[in-house]
Parts: sequence; C-alpha cells; structure tokens
Amino acid sequence: MNDTTRNEVQVDLDKYQALLRKIDELEDAALAGPAPAEAPDKYAGVKALASAIDSWRIFPRVFITTYIYLLYMSSMWFMALEAPTMEQAGLISVIVGAGAAWFGLYSNSGSPK
Repeated sequence: MNDTTRNEVQVDLDKYQALLRKIDELEDAALAGPAPAEAPDKYAGVKALASAIDSWRIFPRVFITTYIYLLYMSSMWFMALEAPTMEQAGLISVIVGAGAAWFGLYSNSGSPK
C-alpha cells in the first residue's frame, strides 16, 4: 500500500551533520551582528602605481632602449676599426646575437590577449 502523506529522504549521516554544523555557524554569525568594517588599505596608492608602471611597460622599454644604444655604439666602434681582430668580431657577434633574445623577451613581456 502506497502512503502518499509520508515523505522520506535518504541522506548520508556525515553530510547531514555537516549541514547542521553549518547552520549553527550561520546562526552564531547572525547573532554576533555585522562584521566590523575593514580598515582602508594603506598600500592602495603603491599598488596603483605598480599597476601603472606594469601596464606602461616602462622597464622593458628602458632595457630595449639601452640595448639599442649599446648595439649602435659598438657597431660604430667596430666599423671604425682598420683591421678588426677575431676577438673584436666575436664581441660584436655576441652583442648582435643577444638582440634576438632581447627582442624576444621584450615582445613576450606584454599581457596575453
């Protein structure tokens, strides 16, 4: 015989006890009153400045500009030599080769879109 007035639910005992604990915690929090207002963040200005510097990409631009200056000056020096040695040519080769690494770091330093 089917009794439709009887409602039965099967619940895991651990889940039921966890729900009861959560209800007790919420009731205690409600009785304690509103949470105190949080103090203003005293580092908000510093965080905003850091975010601006990061978004403007100041340091990568300074580094790439410094590299371009170094490359220009060393290239002018090398071309002014009458008979460059193997060591001098190697130095210029390393400086020019580092340009690929610098450019790769610079172009990959932005935020992904």
